[in-house]
Amino acid sequence: MPPKAKITREMILEAGFEIARESGIENVNARTVSQRLDCSTQPVMYHFKKIEDIKREVYRLADSRHTAYIMALQGDNPMLEIGLNYIRFAQTEKQLFRLLFQSDEFSGKDISSLIDSEDLIPVLTVLGKTAGVSITQAKIIFRTLFLFVHGYASMFANNTLEYDEAVISMDLERVFKGAIHLSEEEYDETHLSEE
Repeated sequence: MPPKAKITREMILEAGFEIARESGIENVNARTVSQRLDCSTQPVMYHFKKIEDIKREVYRLADSRHTAYIMALQGDNPMLEIGLNYIRFAQTEKQLFRLLFQSDEFSGKDISSLIDSEDLIPVLTVLGKTAGVSITQAKIIFRTLFLFVHGYASMFANNTLEYDEAVISMDLERVFKGAIHLSEEEYDETHLSEE
């Protein structure tokens, strides 16, 4: 009989990730992970002293995969694609979306500090280039877009709704153009008042 495969830290994290993906982070524990790996709880607890450590790493893994998902750009309107990818992720990965964005992970922070996060630099850079605006203006536009897109995504993550990409795309285009227009107006007003 061949020896059992050695259980690695990566195997435990992948099992925890799949459990969180299928049934929610609240179902990640030593027993469910060990069952998934067909082993005792001993290897799980050897690599992770506390279940919270596994959950924290699963969160990081989910965040990394979410970023890769939304930044997989192929078309000619990257901001529209990012928004659509964010909504698609919520619709297809409901449990992971809830883990990342509806688990009080941002407790004690405000929207401005979230937008100033280094993790958003790639998105803000794309937005700045697409809209032809400064990074400061990109942050203002992004805040508007994000709150709108997040609302759409939350509806799909928490309900069984019909996904109509044509309607969603049209709504995103309107908000994107409107946010850019308002940003340009505000920018012009600021510069005119300085003269």
